[in-house]
Order: sequence, then structure tokens, then C-alpha cells
Amino acid sequence: MIPMKNVALAHHWLVSMRGGEKVLEQIGQVFPTAPVYSLVADPARLSPALRAHPIHTSPLQSLPGGARHYKKLLPLFPAAVRALRVMDPVDLIVSSDASVIKGLAYPEGTRHVCYCHSPPRYLWDLQEDYRQSAEVGGSIGRLVFNRVAPYVRDFDRRAARHVTHFIANSEFVRQRIRTCYGRESEIIYPPVALDAFRVATEPPEDFGLCVSQLTPYKRIDVAVAAFTASGRRLVVIGEGSERAKLEKMAGPTITFLGPQPGEVLQDHFRRCRALIFPGVEDFGITPLEAMASGRPVIAYRAGGVTETVLDGATGLFFGEQTPESLLDALERFDAASFDPAACRARAETFSPARFRDEFTSFLQRLPA
Repeated sequence: MIPMKNVALAHHWLVSMRGGEKVLEQIGQVFPTAPVYSLVADPARLSPALRAHPIHTSPLQSLPGGARHYKKLLPLFPAAVRALRVMDPVDLIVSSDASVIKGLAYPEGTRHVCYCHSPPRYLWDLQEDYRQSAEVGGSIGRLVFNRVAPYVRDFDRRAARHVTHFIANSEFVRQRIRTCYGRESEIIYPPVALDAFRVATEPPEDFGLCVSQLTPYKRIDVAVAAFTASGRRLVVIGEGSERAKLEKMAGPTITFLGPQPGEVLQDHFRRCRALIFPGVEDFGITPLEAMASGRPVIAYRAGGVTETVLDGATGLFFGEQTPESLLDALERFDAASFDPAACRARAETFSPARFRDEFTSFLQRLPA
């Protein structure tokens, strides 16, 4: 067993409370006094639990707008991560990573466990989607991205060699870790914050729900096109570079609410007929949040969602990432055939307590 008295945590960036940050929050409960190292941070947008940790940021934090425009600073990531040095001797580094924070510097001989949400897709298998997104900053940004992506990908590959042990957040990601890094890993599924969601007691209202960043790879365009063509109601919660494009293609039955606070999300989860999930996610916490609210999921059959949604019991899959395939699933869908209690029971198998137990057990099984 690795000594765990002195532990440092790392996370790619701390600017919101999405799935990765919620995982870090649970790891932080295991190590409540551990410092957290991150490229950039916006403490005002973090939970009180994460703000309680000492947070150390890279030189990107001091750049004007660095905490807001960090994604456009990709060429600087390797240098910034190297500068983010863990100076004090520690027994263990635990990184929570979907970017390149696994490459931070620390004393030689320190054990490093990486909880990998995903090898960064913008470097490995979704480069074209990222290249065409507004996040790269137009034609000049695309030119810079084309030049620097191979360099940053090589930095990520070399950083992975220094990780002692990998944890994957799904079987889908375990395969990607093997493909990208040539490393094996153990699966520990992320937690869903069950206490934040309660099962709906009223019949569902007649609308589908998308909760997502509005970026190309999320494929919200598939849902907007299908619901527009059928005249069905769809509520879209989230913000991103694709919003203007999606609003332009949307018909009158599509409502865009932008980003919303937790209580509004929770209310819409309870009231919707189903969560619509047309993208490919490495895990995907949103389907579990819908199920925790007693609502089923209509999802594209790919990625981590195939490990969480039970087809025919807590949701329904469609086989092609097209509006036509989603429309077929909508025709087959009958909200009354899905038991809210069964949806909640499935979500409860991904509880925070289960995550902490499995994570602690993993660390205790590692050789000293």
C-alpha cells in the first residue's frame, strides 16, 4: 500500500462544476487537506468543498482573461504544465485529467495515479471538430492549431509514460487509454450527485431535453433537426460556440435557455419526457442525472452511455447519428413504459459513496 499522508491533487482546469470537477470533489473528500494544482482556476465557480483546498495555478492564470480563454492558449499548455511544479515532497500525486495536467513536474520517485476522464480528444481523435470550432479563434487560430497540435500531443504521450497507474472512467475510455498511450487501466465509474436530484412524482410534460455544451462533437444538431422536422418540443440548456448555428436551424418548437443554475436543471430533468443524448461521450454524467430524476434517456448507441443506460429499462438507443435514426427512436418511445423507480435505482449504483469506496480500495491495493 502506498503511504498516503502527503498527497497532492491535480486537475486540468477549475472553471466550472461539470462532471470532471465533481469527480475531483469526491477525491478531495478522501484527501480533504490536499492542495490542488491546475492550469487555471475561477474559485467563484467552484463548490465550497473544492474552494476549501489550497489551489495552485500555472502562469496562464496571470494572463489577461486566462481563466476564460484558456482553450485558445493550447500552444502554451506544455510550458505552463511544466511550470506548475509540486515542490514539496509528497507520497502520492492524484491527477484528474482530460487534458495534459498529468505532465506536471513533481519530485522524482513520487507515485502518480491518473484518473483519466479521457485522453484529450482535441489532440487524438476529434481534431477536425476542434479545428472548425469557434474555440480555436478563426482562420489564424486554425493555422496555429495545425502547427502546435502534434507538439502538444507528443507532450501528452510522454506525460502518460510517467503515470504510475491509470484509472479509466469507463470501458470506452480504457480502450482509448490503451490505443493512445499503450497503457492498461482499471475502471472506476464516476459518481452522480444523487442528493441533488429527486424522482419526479408527476407525469412528464411533452418535451424532450438536451443539457449540454453547444459544441460540434456533442451533436445537438441531430436533436434540433429531428425535433424540428417532427414538430415535437425540445428544450436545450447550455451554451457554446454552436448556439447561433443551432438557433438558425431550429424551428418554432425548439427553446434555447442558455446556461442555467442547478435548480433549473433539476426542475427540467423531473418534467421532461426524456433526456435526448445524441453525442458520443467518454462517460456522460447527464444521462445518470436524468435517471436519478426518474426520467429515461434516448441516446445514440456509442461511448460511455452504453455502460449506464439499460436499453428498454431506463432508456432507448438509436443506431445512427442522424435525425432520421433519432426520429425512429422517438416513434418507438413511450414514456409510460419506463418506470421512474427503475431509472432511479440504476442511477443509485453510481453513488458518491460507491466511488469513494472503490477509489480508496484501489489505492490500498497498490504495492508500496
